[in-house]
Parts: sequence; C-alpha cells; structure tokens
Amino acid sequence: MRVSDSRENTTVPVRGAAVLRFLYTMALWLALPFVALRLLLRAVPQPEGMRQCCERFGLGAGDLHGPIWIHAVSVGEVAAAVPLVQRLHERGVQPLLVTTTTMTGQQHAHRLLGGAVSVHYLPLDVPSFIDRLVDRLRPRLLILMETELWPNLLEYCRRQGVPVVLVNARLSETSTRGYRLVRPLTQAMLESLTWIAAQTEADGARFRELGATAEQLAVTGNLKFDVTVPEHAVRHAADKREELAGKRPIWIAASTGAGEEELVLDAFRLVCRDLPEALLVLAPRHPHRADEVERLCLRRGFAVQRHTAPSAASTTAIYLLDTVGELFDFYALADVAFVGGSLNGAGGHNVLEPAALGVPVLVGPDTANFAAITEALVAAGGACRIIDAVTLGAAVTALLLEPERRHRAGTAGRGFVTAHGGATERVLLELLRVLRAVNDQVGPNQPK
Repeated sequence: MRVSDSRENTTVPVRGAAVLRFLYTMALWLALPFVALRLLLRAVPQPEGMRQCCERFGLGAGDLHGPIWIHAVSVGEVAAAVPLVQRLHERGVQPLLVTTTTMTGQQHAHRLLGGAVSVHYLPLDVPSFIDRLVDRLRPRLLILMETELWPNLLEYCRRQGVPVVLVNARLSETSTRGYRLVRPLTQAMLESLTWIAAQTEADGARFRELGATAEQLAVTGNLKFDVTVPEHAVRHAADKREELAGKRPIWIAASTGAGEEELVLDAFRLVCRDLPEALLVLAPRHPHRADEVERLCLRRGFAVQRHTAPSAASTTAIYLLDTVGELFDFYALADVAFVGGSLNGAGGHNVLEPAALGVPVLVGPDTANFAAITEALVAAGGACRIIDAVTLGAAVTALLLEPERRHRAGTAGRGFVTAHGGATERVLLELLRVLRAVNDQVGPNQPK
C-alpha cells in the first residue's frame, strides 16, 4: 500500500500521458459551452438547479477543511457507499463529504446520509474547476466509488499529495478495451491511486492488465452486498401495504427506462387476465419522466395513481412512484420485483435490494452492469430471467399465484445476499490504515 506518490523508476510514459490529458482537457473546454447550456436548461425547472450549476463549475461546496471525500456518481454508487460512510461516521471519522454527479444521486445521498455528511456535486473535470475545489477543501483522502477515473482530478490530487483510493472497483471487458486505447493516460491514472479494492478476481485481473500493481490491488468483494435495509421500510411495510392495496397482490417494476415501460404494461395486461385485482407499482429510474410514463399508462387504458398526488381510488391499476429514495419502502411491501434496465439495453440495475428483503426478483436478458451478481443470484434461486413482455407476464403471474414458490425464491435471495456480505468491513480496515498513515505524515498539529 502506498500513501504518497513517487514517480521514481516508473515505467509510465509521462510525456504520452501529458499529451493525452492535454487533448482530453481541450475537448472538455470545447464542449463546455454546450454542457453549460444543458445544465442551465435542466436547472430552470428544478428547485436546486442553480446550486447544481454552481457546484459543477467548482463553486460552493461549503467551508469544510480536511474532509474525507467520497465520490459516488449516482444512485447505485451512493447505495454502495452508504454502509461504508456510516461505518466511518460511527468510527468518528470527520468531517465527511459526499459528492455526486447526478441530481438523483444527490437526492438519494441527502435522504440517506444528509444528517451525517455534507453532500455536494462534483465539478466537471476541468483543471480550474477541480483545482479550485481541491485547494479549498484540502481533503485528507479521496475515495472514488467503482470506476470514477477522472484524469484531471487524479492528476491534481497527485500533485497536492492527496491519497486517492478506488473502492468497489469494477471494470468490464468493454471498458478495459477503451482504457487500452489510451494506455499511457490509463497507467498515469492508476499510478495516482494509493489502493484499489476490486469487486471480483476478474475485475482485479483487468486492473492488473492495465498496469495496477500487486501492492495497490486487493479483491475485497462487492459493497452492495452489505445492503442497508432501512428499518422503517420493514417495520411499516404491512401497514403501508394495507393502506395502498388491501389484500390485492402487488408487483413492482423498478428502475425502468425509456422503451421498457411499454413492455411492462404489456406484461401487466397478461397478469390481469388471471389476476384482475393485481396492483402494479411502477417506478421509473428517473422520476422526471413520471409525466411521460403516466401518459403512456393512461393511453393504454390503465387507471393511475401518483405517489405525490395520492387518491383513494380503489380502481387504481398502477401506482406510479415519482420520487427518489423511497424504492426500498415499496420493495418491502411487494410480492414480486422486476428490476428494470434489463429489457431496454441499459445494462440492468441493482438486484440485491429486493433480494435482501426476501422479494423474488425478475430480470431481463441485459444485466451487463451487474453481470456476476445477477448470474449468481439466478443460480442461487433468488432471481429468474425473462426475455420479453410475454415471459415477464407469465413469471409474475406464476409467482403471485404460488405462495410457496414465491417464499422459496425470496428466502434464497435473502440468504444469498447475507452469505456474500462483509466487504464493507474489509474495505473499512484498509481505509483506516491509510488514514493513520496520512495523519502520521501531516503531524499532530494538522487536521485529523
């Protein structure tokens, strides 16, 4: 494990990396007017839109000094970071800063961590924006979740002596091929990392192929197995279910994307042939699409009730979840869960959250984002693959009509998640060692 970076005896072609980083930065500057316009247009209808714009340009981020800085790009990475951030907080590691890139990630982080940490946006990877933030924060440690390798951020942290660790690191074969194309820059970025905690042996092998050293790398498992199930979600599930649907069977289609809701609705029509009283909870991945999804449901002839505009209509066929951060509550009261992003080519989303609650999981053919986890969950009996609307409708119907089968699948899923936990503690121990080394270097009179 390294705490400070040294370029002595390095094999990294420094000049090649510098040229590639220069070209990358020039491309960012050229794209900046269009990025700024997009951010401003999206900011106008959002209550916190201007804050997002300011922070994405390196302004703001509070008055923290010497924080432990955790960057989690969006909802999935925030979910993985939550147990780790909570454990750091319990150990008295302060102050803590969490940054995200997306607004949904920001909302999720505020909901789950806002009381214990500061939550802000990561600036665009433009040198002046990044330099301004790092100079103001003077972080003691930067923790990047999954594969957030930003060339200018890593380079400036290296120059300022800020240790950077990559946690819950994953690297697909497709991403590996992309990094090979800019190998000098890739190796320079990897050289800037103090430690890499890979999810699997395959991920570790790909990082080693790109230049990570044995000293840098450890395979620690996936933090997402250490699912933090909100206590209130379980405690109030029965009451919320009674209020929402009475005795009606409930299935949820979660984290769906464009082009996928149509298939879910086709499947729901098939479910209704055998179970006309069934209720579908439909939760788009991006709540700003709720109006579009509602119109689609109405065109298909389904009565819709929105979570933010509840009514008492007993004829409601679809309950539209149009908020961020409440998905666990609805997983907890559902009988069956379809996890989206797997029927529209988006690569799938996190199957562990419903599995941890003992809810049988259905997924489509495309689960590249969670390939190993999904395959293992299917093999364990906690999940089942479907390929289209017809097979989705058939699988939901079968599970809703067969309680024993549903119970077996749910129990298998919960057991699978429990058996693979523990990555958080393994990562935490290493992070605490890095922090002790940092504190020893800065001396007793510096912020700890």
